[in-house]
Amino acid sequence: MEAGGIVMFGPLGVPELLFILALALLIFGPRKLPEIGRTLGRGMSEFRKASNELRRTLNAEVVREELRQNDPRRILKEAIDEPPAEKRPPKKPSKKAPDDAEAPSEGPGGTVARGGAADPSAETPAS
Repeated sequence: MEAGGIVMFGPLGVPELLFILALALLIFGPRKLPEIGRTLGRGMSEFRKASNELRRTLNAEVVREELRQNDPRRILKEAIDEPPAEKRPPKKPSKKAPDDAEAPSEGPGGTVARGGAADPSAETPAS
């Protein structure tokens, strides 16, 4: 990367990297430094492989879930098993007796008969 003519490695520039390398050379020495570099390189390589594998696994799971959601067989089965709300048959009324069957009804002559129409021949003559 170049930012304004200065070569940069991430947030570190060339002077910072040279300082870190010189400090590592002083601390570990010239014999141990190549071995540390190889170990760090292997560790970074393993980390990169693991992160790539995780990314592939997650992408495969997302694709599987999308296929499952858009599976025509599943969609058809759901459509057959449960029709949409607007196409469902109306609910049947309960088999409860109407309330007015128990109430008295008034017949043609003004007589009150229970449970049905008034019988005109059942009228009593006035005495």
